Amino acid sequence: MVQGETVSNVVPGRYWSALDDGRVVCELCPRLCKLKAGQRGFCFVRQNVDGAIVLTTYGRSSGFCVDPIEKKPLNHFYPGTAVLSFGTAGCNLACRFCQNWNISKSRETDTLADVATPEAIARAAASTGCRSVAFTYNDPVIFLEYAVDVAVACHELGIATVAVTAGEICPEPRREFFDHMDAANVDLKAFTERFYKRLCGGALRPVLETLEYLVLETDVWIELTTLLIPDENDSETEIDEMTRWVVENLGPDVPMHFTAFHPDFKMNDRPSTPPATLSRARRIAQSNGVRHAYTGNVVDPAGGSTYCHACGELLIGRDWYRLSTWKLDETGRCLSCGELCAGRFDGPAGDWGANRMPIRIGG
Repeated sequence: MVQGETVSNVVPGRYWSALDDGRVVCELCPRLCKLKAGQRGFCFVRQNVDGAIVLTTYGRSSGFCVDPIEKKPLNHFYPGTAVLSFGTAGCNLACRFCQNWNISKSRETDTLADVATPEAIARAAASTGCRSVAFTYNDPVIFLEYAVDVAVACHELGIATVAVTAGEICPEPRREFFDHMDAANVDLKAFTERFYKRLCGGALRPVLETLEYLVLETDVWIELTTLLIPDENDSETEIDEMTRWVVENLGPDVPMHFTAFHPDFKMNDRPSTPPATLSRARRIAQSNGVRHAYTGNVVDPAGGSTYCHACGELLIGRDWYRLSTWKLDETGRCLSCGELCAGRFDGPAGDWGANRMPIRIGG
């Protein structure tokens, strides 16, 4: 931080109400935690202090890293550019398969070693050549106040903002949160309430409502990610129902990423996802009208590349996070047939590649 800058990790929270018995209700996410004095919510970072909700992790991060935007994953949002990524601690879900569990389930303040004001983060993004800043690693809805302030500071410097989220958020805070986001990758974990309840401790319906809100009422660019877990959410029937719903309710231009599970956290007894399962999901999505379906967490250049939905031309070649072929004009139109490729494009591809660069912002 610049000398003289300070940041408090405890700030007043928004979206809560008081009960007659002295408890307060956190109205940020559908859990609606009812908290006694001093009690923390399920997410761990929102607390009842003196009869009001406070956010206890404002200005504190588990670390900052400059990544390729494709790692979020976002394949249609300024491809090839660098994004400054960071998260805090805690989560409002309890996914048994969480692949960032050391951050999302952290109860240790040592996890939050980096301290930075919103303005410092925006300046760091600009100085490292980042096109955007991503709120990721844990769900940013639980640190809404910090994320919104960072987004405001970023927009003042022309830096875009990205939310990587599960979409479990109530309607009123949802409006404020996404009003400050330029793009979002929403984790559509499955397409059954049973999966959400049993393996995530959440609910599917609020996520679908968030997705419909984003498409119908905002200009936020969205892409979806589904981690396919063997024998849990990878059946042809479920993928068929999910992808049909996406096309019918969100439209054919919302990209879908089907990514490979690996044993982690509380699901170490399951095998990794076979690449064939991801390819099958991609084919089902395409047959149901999804124009841009991708595979992830596996070596599959064809499944990770972007093709023109009109003429089939390879538009953006990808091998993991490295771009090769680029056949779009500056507005995102196919150079072969002139059809528009949905997304956010403002010129040639970026050249950040697969680089990953941890940085320190706080002091």
